[in-house]
Amino acid sequence: MLGLARCAPQRAFQRHLLRDHPRPVAVALSGGGDSLALALIADGWARAAGRPLLILTVDHGLQADATAWTTACAEVARRLGHPFRALAWQGPKPTTGLPAAARQARHALLADAAREAGARVILLGHTADDLAETVVMRAEGATTPDPREWAPSPAWPQGRGVFLLRPLLEARRADLRDWLKSRGETWIEDPANADLRYARSRARRAGPPAPAARIDPPPLALAGHATEQAGIVSLDRAVLRAAPLEDARRFVALACVCAGGGDRRPASPRIARAAEALRGHDPVVATLAGARLEADAAHIRVFRETGELARGGLMTKALTAGRAQVWDGRFELTADDPGYEVRCLAGLTRRLPSDQQRSLRDLPAAARGGMPALVGPAGAVTGPALTGAESLVGARLAAAAGLVDREPE
Repeated sequence: MLGLARCAPQRAFQRHLLRDHPRPVAVALSGGGDSLALALIADGWARAAGRPLLILTVDHGLQADATAWTTACAEVARRLGHPFRALAWQGPKPTTGLPAAARQARHALLADAAREAGARVILLGHTADDLAETVVMRAEGATTPDPREWAPSPAWPQGRGVFLLRPLLEARRADLRDWLKSRGETWIEDPANADLRYARSRARRAGPPAPAARIDPPPLALAGHATEQAGIVSLDRAVLRAAPLEDARRFVALACVCAGGGDRRPASPRIARAAEALRGHDPVVATLAGARLEADAAHIRVFRETGELARGGLMTKALTAGRAQVWDGRFELTADDPGYEVRCLAGLTRRLPSDQQRSLRDLPAAARGGMPALVGPAGAVTGPALTGAESLVGARLAAAAGLVDREPE
């Protein structure tokens, strides 16, 4: 373990992170042994690589000692000489599904803070034990996601453009603590880790599990054949037919989530049925995860289901001048002046400038109403998706498919 700081984590840093860049890398520090070891290892790498670090701590509001823990984390950041920010999960907490809700809130808070600071990568301290415990938890019926070394942030839209790196997945928890002891370090033990109401605590109670093989899903090459314009994902149908069945199902799931702007993967049986239909030859029209799938003999197109408007989707949103805001999980828009709002284009197409109305005719008819419409204080309407504004859909799909394996420049 004495060579820890020169082995697996360093290889992970080299694979995924830039060197000599002014943009910070964020580190999530809880004060526990795993995250403390990560902060110390990342500190050594950052000094050698010429990268600033930003240390982030999340107070979930669930423990009486949380304030003291945040103070301890701030002291670590001070000692290492890095900026620190404390984040808090505020508001009511659910009575069921608390671990999942806390995880979701934590990812959203970390992603927001990282993006605000200009960081594109957040380091997390998951270990080989976390991988093994996830296997045990899955056997109990838990839906905890597998920790992956490199992945886009699961928070959406807070995590747009933000990636997670877990460089300690080859390290055992006990070895990390031995390494910390050898350096004279102390760490926090969260009592929730012994609370048997939670699946992970039960997995830990069973004793150190056998190491689990780290299986990161391979990049989905099929997604590299897709194109995206104005939030519409397009793919030649023959390409989907030629792909392995599992790749076709994965593409359908990812394309629907990204084009639909949501954050929930569709149920597996629905994915399977849609993929099977698209691999055939008959015309297809289906809805999945807020997206509409259309296929003719040659092409597949996936875009926002405009029918969501009747169910409360595609909501009108007021824009704050000078501040980028995400609408419908698909478009990031900024108004230069006050008084603007963004709505869905349904019912407003005739108020578009004539050149934009002509451009709209090139898009699938069923996709047009789900486009964003920027409405000015005097009622003038423009279609930002028709005037060059990039959607978030294509970049999100590429990241989710594993086609981005390194920190963006």
